[in-house]
Amino acid sequence: MTFEDDFAARTILTKVRFERAKKTIPGGAGSTARLPRNGWNPYPIFMKDGQGSRIRDVDGNEYIDYLLGLGPMILGHRHPRVTKAVADAITDYGTCFGLPYDLEIEAAEKVVAAVPGIEQVRFTNSGSEAVGIAVRLARATTGRRIIVRFEGHYHGWQDTVYWSNHVDPKLAGPASHPRPIAMGPGVPAELEATLIVLTWNDPESFVKLMDERGDEVAAVLTEPAVFNTGCILPEPGYLELLREQTTKHGAMLIFDEVITGFRFARGGAQEYFGVTPDLTTLAKGLGGGFPVAAVGGSVDAMRMIADGSYSHSGTYNANVIQCAAVSATMDELAVPGLYERQRAVGYRLADGLKTLADENGIDAYVEGLGTVFQLWFANAPIHNWRDAAANANEAAFTRWYQEMVVRGVLFHPLQFENLFVSLVHTDADVDDTLNAASDALGIVAREF
Repeated sequence: MTFEDDFAARTILTKVRFERAKKTIPGGAGSTARLPRNGWNPYPIFMKDGQGSRIRDVDGNEYIDYLLGLGPMILGHRHPRVTKAVADAITDYGTCFGLPYDLEIEAAEKVVAAVPGIEQVRFTNSGSEAVGIAVRLARATTGRRIIVRFEGHYHGWQDTVYWSNHVDPKLAGPASHPRPIAMGPGVPAELEATLIVLTWNDPESFVKLMDERGDEVAAVLTEPAVFNTGCILPEPGYLELLREQTTKHGAMLIFDEVITGFRFARGGAQEYFGVTPDLTTLAKGLGGGFPVAAVGGSVDAMRMIADGSYSHSGTYNANVIQCAAVSATMDELAVPGLYERQRAVGYRLADGLKTLADENGIDAYVEGLGTVFQLWFANAPIHNWRDAAANANEAAFTRWYQEMVVRGVLFHPLQFENLFVSLVHTDADVDDTLNAASDALGIVAREF
């Protein structure tokens, strides 16, 4: 039986739901990232419920979940203490006041206690919104307009940063000096002049740029580890170089920790790598599955928000659901030994996948930090987007996804995403996943 036949037989009700959804929801799902054009072929799977590390679809199929809602379910699905905290807060407080209240202070204090670079924090509603705030705040603070960012990084859908994610190298030009490329229609071309795009993990091009134009740069915006192009870790000393050069030239350093925040350390990538930015954006893991984001930084970096000269406003900012979720999640993430234990679980899975790939003669390697990683189907190391575009075997990865999903293991079907291991996945989940992978990688080996 082909994958197409097997998948169709397993997802009869999902297909019906998808046809129904397309009548009232553009494309048939609430986000472009969930549509066939983003890998979910022939249609996205419609889910019924989730508990812990597992989810079920409307056809009754159960999956070990390494998609985790694209990251937010860091504590798994329906974590009992976080869920109860939110339900209790709604009962005790309400949902939205438009004025401050005690739980907001409590949530903020816990985030400040966790993240090294955050002395003050404002809650907001999405990662894209948080990045937009940080970028405009950096421009307002420095009086400069240029933002430096990197190919292959994704910082949300706002016009100011929706550039040069998975870009065609032929359009962008040489890796030593890429041209910014808007990633969709409707982005004003005039914004190109406000951006400088570089190749990540290339210290020479960065130092050269800062030497030539550092006094024009408002901020350097980066994922501290790239999880929007598979998984690419910083080369030793690279983040330190970004910090050194921004300080030298009076620019701000913004860490987009929407994905990396709380993922492999309680204090995020900045704790793990020991590099402190001026501003940090957070989302996904921040609320343990509830929708919340934040922008935070040093007292000095946040001073224009504090005095009101920079207006950061929003009706739903710091609503009760958000703050209850953040407060409870921060408590769960503070449990001693939690990250050490779960990184070990994740590394066991990653190492097991690498061993199976080797045993099947597949060119593949693992990159990541335990609780998030990617199995790269590639015959050469990947250090940046150009390497990924040149060397990744996307077809082999998608074929692996297909054989895994019909065996009850779910992750994103595209090579340029990653696998998330929650803080509640177990060794039994790893055993089941490796058993499925043994068969699936054998099929990939025969076909590729």
